[in-house]
Amino acid sequence: MFISPAFAQDAAAGGAAGMLMQFAPLLLIFGVFYFILIRPQQKKLKEHRDMLGQLKRGDRVVTGGGLVATITKVKEGSDEIEAEIAPNVRVTLVRTTIGSVIRPTPANDTVPAKS
Repeated sequence: MFISPAFAQDAAAGGAAGMLMQFAPLLLIFGVFYFILIRPQQKKLKEHRDMLGQLKRGDRVVTGGGLVATITKVKEGSDEIEAEIAPNVRVTLVRTTIGSVIRPTPANDTVPAKS
């Protein structure tokens, strides 16, 4: 009454192989989501965590709110960092609010070779 005759015949004849074929698309979708969404996000999170662990005095950072600051003191064993956002204006930041570190780009002052 609640089950169609075609499904009942398929379940009786196929058994486990029929059930596996029904779950194959779901497994495929999960695999695609893992490799396209979950795995890259975990990799990015690990890189960010490593970057926060390598912060040192003198690094220029950008906070989550968009402030650019220079680190003046790193408190080991604590989640707080002291940073200078303007001359003689120091604030305490939480490590996890730091979005990125600004690395200075070297100037391209090389003289091209004469031919």
